[in-house]
Amino acid sequence: MTRSAVAAFAILLATLPASAQDWPTKPVRIIVPFAAGATPDLVGRLIAENLQDKTGQTFIVENKPGASGNTGTDAVAKADPDGTTIGVSIGGPLAINTLLFSSLPYDPKKDLSLITMLVAQPSALAVNSSLGVNSTAELVDLIKRNPGKYTYGSIGTGSLSQLAMEAIALKSDTKLVHVPYPSSPQAIQALIRNDVQMVCLPAISITPQLGGAAIKLLAVSTAQRSALLPGVPTLREAGIDVEADAWSGLVGPAGLSDAIVKRIGELVGDAITSRTVREKLTTQLMEPIPDTPADFRAHIDADIARWTPVINAANIKIN
Repeated sequence: MTRSAVAAFAILLATLPASAQDWPTKPVRIIVPFAAGATPDLVGRLIAENLQDKTGQTFIVENKPGASGNTGTDAVAKADPDGTTIGVSIGGPLAINTLLFSSLPYDPKKDLSLITMLVAQPSALAVNSSLGVNSTAELVDLIKRNPGKYTYGSIGTGSLSQLAMEAIALKSDTKLVHVPYPSSPQAIQALIRNDVQMVCLPAISITPQLGGAAIKLLAVSTAQRSALLPGVPTLREAGIDVEADAWSGLVGPAGLSDAIVKRIGELVGDAITSRTVREKLTTQLMEPIPDTPADFRAHIDADIARWTPVINAANIKIN
């Protein structure tokens, strides 16, 4: 190697870490694959606000809803891998949709760079009070004795709210009738009216309704009791081995350099664990869970393994 080539190579090595360390040097788009007001949108905007204040650079949240989150996640996958486009996504577009759709416009394993998990939000099992049950064990006994009699509400075919209830039915060796709704508020209202008898929805959609007598909160579907709802038992405590926490993570297009992935992960991890952001997350019953790309991958793989038998048993397909 010539002296000039050695010098050029040394300059390149010095430049690459510096450019990553200086990220962001241009305005950054944060693509959210759901509508404004959805949980991923809230998380994306909290991150954008914090990073804009910290770095002095512009962060723009861009909502691209559609196809159960596939549209916006695909936009991230097809962006230039230069650090100017990142995205907030969830278990659907990154894991579950590979089981529900016959094809996706992107390959979650090949077309995306995993940066860090962001937040987890407990789901909660609630029933209409007219069922006369006061625990998960009592509910399981009731639905086992009456297969196909009772209905549950969800926020759509293939949603975590459907998969959680189908997993409960599967583990209880019984059948339930699915009634999908466009949103959590509509599913909750159906539960209050007794149009459906049970739901497993994000806990934040249930807890504001507990002041009345219409519904009862029975359990959370996290692996351990949620620090945000410590008095509520888990499904596992009732002998139902079902885990269904809603989570979101930060991704970028494939080809994003390891140095930039590390830099973004560190900044975003600091953002979501800061006191100001953590306090805002707590009001939505969300906990920050920053981690490494390898841990993020393991979480996705675990979700695929968890939901494959449930989806197959219930024969759930979107297309």
